[in-house]
Amino acid sequence: QVQLVESGGGSVQAGGSLRLSCAASGSTYLVGCMGWFRQTPDNKRERVASIDHQYTYVHMSVKGRFSISRDTSKNTVDLQMNSLRPEDSNIYFCAAARTCPELGPGHNAFWGRGTQVTVSS
Repeated sequence: QVQLVESGGGSVQAGGSLRLSCAASGSTYLVGCMGWFRQTPDNKRERVASIDHQYTYVHMSVKGRFSISRDTSKNTVDLQMNSLRPEDSNIYFCAAARTCPELGPGHNAFWGRGTQVTVSS
């Protein structure tokens, strides 16, 4: 099993920045891909960004504002969130899986508890 703990959420005004961090522990040899998800209005989890040893994905709605980075030696993944907008307000979940296609609901992914991001106008 892999345990994921997020940190770095909080409240910020529009235009501000936050950096989310996620630390993995346990059977980290199982982890090839890590990423961040958020909740959609219909209660589904939407991939915001993900990263493996080759590829980085960033959702179109945050491209140019958010970036993802990973430190494999520390088993951490960060999400740098710049130029935040009120519509970015959400709970952000860290996720990890063996591969990026497996990173998501209904697959063999591991999940953190989530961290709240609130952006005020």
